[in-house]
Amino acid sequence: MGDTVPIRKTTSVFNQMKDMQDRIMRRAYELFEQHGGALGRDLQNWTEAEHEIAWKPPFELTEKDGRFQLEAAISGVNAKDIDIEVTPEDIVMKAETHHEHTEKKGLVHYCEFEKGKMFRAIHLPKKINPDKVKAEFKDGLLRLTAEIAEDTRTRKIKPEAA
Repeated sequence: MGDTVPIRKTTSVFNQMKDMQDRIMRRAYELFEQHGGALGRDLQNWTEAEHEIAWKPPFELTEKDGRFQLEAAISGVNAKDIDIEVTPEDIVMKAETHHEHTEKKGLVHYCEFEKGKMFRAIHLPKKINPDKVKAEFKDGLLRLTAEIAEDTRTRKIKPEAA
């Protein structure tokens, strides 16, 4: 069994997502100016800015037995450093990683370790009950289980004979 990760309920994640998008937009514009205002690099500037500001862990979202199961690969982070916020429609995961190269390691030829702020906002296909969300973190994998709200579950109805 892994470490339990606390869940915070919030009313909206819109402001956090807007703030992140504004930061990325400002950085993308800085990159545009650094490249001499060259046209045709919009996507490259945006993805470079996005990667500099926040990294997104890969995740999988599945649904079974009236629950969503979210698994996200968040290596290099301790459970106590992961911040999870939920609304009925969204899940936001945040953390920060640190990776440094020191002379003790010797000459580093290549490094793909992520560092900096992790931010992942996931809009759910159905509403959940924020009071019934649990998260566990073990071996770099975050497993979050969220019960789908009763009023959004698919129900089978049999017609009555007239």
